[in-house]
Amino acid sequence: MVNQFTINLGFYMLMPYLAQHLSGTLGLAGWTVGLVLGVRNLSQQGMFLAGGALADRFGYKPLIVAGLALRTVGFAVLGLVDSVPALLAASAATGLAGALFNPAVRAYVAADAGERRVEAFALFNVFYQAGILLGPLAGLALTWLDFRLTCLAAAAVFAVLSAVQVRSLPHRPAERGGGEPVRWRGLLGNRRFLLFALAMTGSYVLSFQVYLALPLEVRRIGGEAAAPAVAALFVVSGLATVLGQTRLTAWCRRTWPPGRSLTAGLLAMAAAFLPLAAAAAVPPPGPGPARLALALGPPVLAAALLTLGTMLAYPFEMDTVVSLAEGRLVATHYGLYNTVCGIGITLGNLAVGAALDLAPAATWLGLTVLGLAAAAGLAALHRSGRLAPAAPARRAGATVG
Repeated sequence: MVNQFTINLGFYMLMPYLAQHLSGTLGLAGWTVGLVLGVRNLSQQGMFLAGGALADRFGYKPLIVAGLALRTVGFAVLGLVDSVPALLAASAATGLAGALFNPAVRAYVAADAGERRVEAFALFNVFYQAGILLGPLAGLALTWLDFRLTCLAAAAVFAVLSAVQVRSLPHRPAERGGGEPVRWRGLLGNRRFLLFALAMTGSYVLSFQVYLALPLEVRRIGGEAAAPAVAALFVVSGLATVLGQTRLTAWCRRTWPPGRSLTAGLLAMAAAFLPLAAAAAVPPPGPGPARLALALGPPVLAAALLTLGTMLAYPFEMDTVVSLAEGRLVATHYGLYNTVCGIGITLGNLAVGAALDLAPAATWLGLTVLGLAAAAGLAALHRSGRLAPAAPARRAGATVG
């Protein structure tokens, strides 16, 4: 838990301000800035599956430590160089680092929690969001002094975390599953798992709009004067998760089966874009408080509903991945899951970005339809029993990492 909090603290200290540093301080062209940022995302998404397979082969702890150490180097280099090749190499290194430790961290949590995986991942999401909440605040203070100081501070955070993991994170032989090799035909032939990943891809496309469509909408209506208010989107998301995640998950466990919680989460995400569609039908008022309220109100409400949907679904989503993996090669399954969802995010963002330029109202309705389709897919999987593991898989999931 502390590992993931610190990862997000260090990451979000730097990444929200990297584009401004590249375009402002270094004077790079917009396409170059996009290339540097895109290389990081491509490196991470493209290597998730390899990172998960390596974690199952060699153990979770070595991959966690290797990823943290690599990100230490990558963040330090970002603050010390100004040539495009060096920036691209550092950006690729930070992405590869995430691909190494992300599947391993989640598989470690699943192995250590045993039958309490749902509660563990609810708490995991609290620490995760707390890092997102505090990281940009720390980064803002450092960047005001010097962005290079921000990079070095973020690198120091990862360096310290690497040392702490080497010293303190237990490395149990059982977590390696005997160094079991990946059998790709069996992995890719797991139809229940792949169908679940495809259905949940819709949730990732929707939740990612907190970073893409919602900030663009705030600026479209409110102009640059409203740009600082974008921070409210992340504050709402972080605070809601920190304050309510564990209690909401406990209530869901008492009230609903996992498949229904997942479906409810997707329905909440689908509903998030209806206030934006309604606002798009209203002619924007002139400059003043009313325009600022229109620019900020619907996006904040959308962010709150997206957060609610994530809180409903996330612990059960992570638990279902382990169940459908039947307790074997868990990190590899997380890696494949992240790869499928990452491809969906990329394609979805391209479509959303193009649609926003043409028809904002239709974009919001399209996202709602996507959420409803994903919810319908999850409901169908739940009704057919494809989200519930067989008895041997449940026993394996309790004992094998």
